[in-house]
Amino acid sequence: MTVSSICKIIEDVAPLALQESYDNAGLLVGSAQMEVSGILLCIDVTEKVVDEAVEKGCNLVVSHHPLIFSGLKKLIGQNETQRCVIKAIKHDIAIYAAHTNIDNIQSGVNGKIAEKIGLINTTILQPKQNTLLKLVTFVPEAHAEKVRSALFASGAGHIGNYDSCSYNAKGYGTFRANEEAHPFVGNIGDSHSECEIRIEVILPDYMKNNVTSALIKAHPYEEPAYDLIPLVNEWNRVGAGVVGELQEDENEDDFLLRLKSIFNLSVVRHTNFLGKKIKRVAVCGGSGSSFLADAIRAKADIFISGDFKYHEFFNAENKILIADIGHYESEQFTKEIFYEIITKKLPTFAIQISDIKTNPINYL
Repeated sequence: MTVSSICKIIEDVAPLALQESYDNAGLLVGSAQMEVSGILLCIDVTEKVVDEAVEKGCNLVVSHHPLIFSGLKKLIGQNETQRCVIKAIKHDIAIYAAHTNIDNIQSGVNGKIAEKIGLINTTILQPKQNTLLKLVTFVPEAHAEKVRSALFASGAGHIGNYDSCSYNAKGYGTFRANEEAHPFVGNIGDSHSECEIRIEVILPDYMKNNVTSALIKAHPYEEPAYDLIPLVNEWNRVGAGVVGELQEDENEDDFLLRLKSIFNLSVVRHTNFLGKKIKRVAVCGGSGSSFLADAIRAKADIFISGDFKYHEFFNAENKILIADIGHYESEQFTKEIFYEIITKKLPTFAIQISDIKTNPINYL
């Protein structure tokens, strides 16, 4: 099993194309072709984590936060990032990060938080926009089913909880083959009309190459006609945060105490209690203060996240309860996500969860 094979298992669930523009997810150190002897899962890569990987015989570290976030101009051991890279290279350890790409999927970081809290009927808090395409193509009637099946198999045709979605309409196409053509139907130099099916499917823009390649391979025409149309629709399966509901209402103080227990918290920073029950809950792991307005629009009773600044707490304006549980604390279960993704494909592979607590913040 190579590093690239493990990377693919993760990226099939959380494609790198879903990461934010500022991010640096993916393989950061090491060769993609290296054979993997063991995998160590962590939230952050520190020197102690690299030492742990060496001690446990793991030559691939899978981390949530990227070790290298901005460019490295030198490797002289000047800071912990440089020392980690040097040590990893010295010991033939590859380092991989899945960051905002695993934040942005519904079953990712925020889905795990929602699962721990016990939320049901969850949806994305801020769905991604301008990431969907509509593919339109025209296929001879007898070949429509083959082409549709190829499009679905390549990843097109997903809408919400449904797959194999398409729109189909009958019509006819016209064309005339020139001397250099090899027409599937019709004769060179003759005008020809053909009964065709217009097929429309939706796809994420990052799947464009896969889907169009599948179309061209399955289509009987020498040069199939197709259109790719950008859509402004929200993609409600991908985006920031999650909002859902508790199965039963809870008092504000009881709910926060339950949060402390679930996430093993020393402290919860929160706004004033509003004197109402908690039913609808919005969450965003890591630094989520910029999504407070989305939580209010979603009519959440509480917004759980981390890294709120002093003045940002005022933005609640008695419309919502804010619970800041900490950046690391909110993302601590990401290691479980990695474990579930990899073991689903490789149930017997050597995978270990790091014992190192990498949270740089301590509470007295």
